[in-house]
Amino acid sequence: MQDNSLKRMRSWGYFLILACFAIDQASKWWILLDLMNPPAFMPLTPFFALVLSWNKGVSFGMLNQLGPWGPHILTAVALCVSIGLGIWFTRARTYWLGFGLAMIIGGALGNIFDRIYHGAVVDFLYLHWGRFAWPAFNMADTFITLGVGCIIFESFLTQKKGE
Repeated sequence: MQDNSLKRMRSWGYFLILACFAIDQASKWWILLDLMNPPAFMPLTPFFALVLSWNKGVSFGMLNQLGPWGPHILTAVALCVSIGLGIWFTRARTYWLGFGLAMIIGGALGNIFDRIYHGAVVDFLYLHWGRFAWPAFNMADTFITLGVGCIIFESFLTQKKGE
């Protein structure tokens, strides 16, 4: 990729980091201040609902029992990982990799902000069907998942090109 293309990709990537962070935080504040005040379970379809959930652990509530230092430890780890991903982002040479990393960084920063501000991550999206239920998640988790998908997709593209 040429220098101009790299600059354009990085500019869009920085914008995407900010957009993912802003969308995540705006959705959480809307849930907290407006929609779930008072907290409630709001079914929207037979398989999707909004529900306020506080996650002090990591994905799907794992490591929820780390005690009072848990949020601080998880915040420090997430910050270190985000810095590492940021360095990788500055070295990215493809759009898929750059945008994937940007979405992961933006989502991670959204969850880091929650841990610092609230002491836990705000989750509110809830998928369920019959007895099956996916743990509640948020927009940051969605962006992180999409970002990982972009990186996986990009790895197939570069593998196919023989890079």
